[in-house]
Amino acid sequence: MKIDFTKMHGCGNDYIYVNCMDKELPHPEEIARAMSPRRFSVGSDGLILICPSSVADAKMRMFNLDGSEGKMCGNGIRCVGKYLFDNKIVQKTEMDIETLSGIKHLWLDARAGKATDITVDMGTAATDAKKVPVSSKKSAVIDEPLSIDGNVYNITCVSMGNPHAVTFVENVGGLNLEKIGPLFEHNEIFPEGVNTEFIEIVDRNTLNMRVWERGSGETFACGTGACASVVAAALCGHCDFDTPVKVRLVGGDLVITVKSDFRVYMRGGADKVYEGVYEYEYQNK
Repeated sequence: MKIDFTKMHGCGNDYIYVNCMDKELPHPEEIARAMSPRRFSVGSDGLILICPSSVADAKMRMFNLDGSEGKMCGNGIRCVGKYLFDNKIVQKTEMDIETLSGIKHLWLDARAGKATDITVDMGTAATDAKKVPVSSKKSAVIDEPLSIDGNVYNITCVSMGNPHAVTFVENVGGLNLEKIGPLFEHNEIFPEGVNTEFIEIVDRNTLNMRVWERGSGETFACGTGACASVVAAALCGHCDFDTPVKVRLVGGDLVITVKSDFRVYMRGGADKVYEGVYEYEYQNK
């Protein structure tokens, strides 16, 4: 089977995009596992399908590199908006995208017929422990200690449609994420696993961030993680509500604004890298 695809990234968070508006892609979990490995295949953080929707302009389905289906990707949805606009599938600068985390609204800045910066209404952040989910005797986990590999990290847990644990550290560059990331992801207090954001506070309007994403490992960026991090920073008094905060990720910058009602808006770029054809042979194991 030949698969036409487009490689795109938002702040280095790169996915393989397949247009499924007029066709279905069988076995997307297996295809994600086949196409995602770097050096041996296309290489990406996963696979995103752009599908028709009965309730929005399009639907986004995302699969991590291990084949698991995720609910939402903030960097990925900006690329979906750019793909739809640049390819004249949706010819307007405001659009709605259906995800497993609900319908997301996008505003696109365009120049010469191409989308540039994109703002996404990421919805309302939730801190209720049951909604994250995180096992706790408290209704919310805010600046609570968690022992990982003999060290204590204070975590704040936030749901952006997917689970996040945010911890503030002095130096994100000095962390061994390959070692500690999986210990967070698979900790018993997170029944569905967790994305973990390690945040260094630069000032009240700037954060440095590294992220360990469940199912994918360390990635260059995570849009929902950046949103969760600013929510956590505001809750812990490190920055302010209703004020844009720059989050500096490995792959680039995002600007996040958390309103006092916990509505979150994310602004950032999206880039097309190349198009290609992947020859896939289905393995019935």
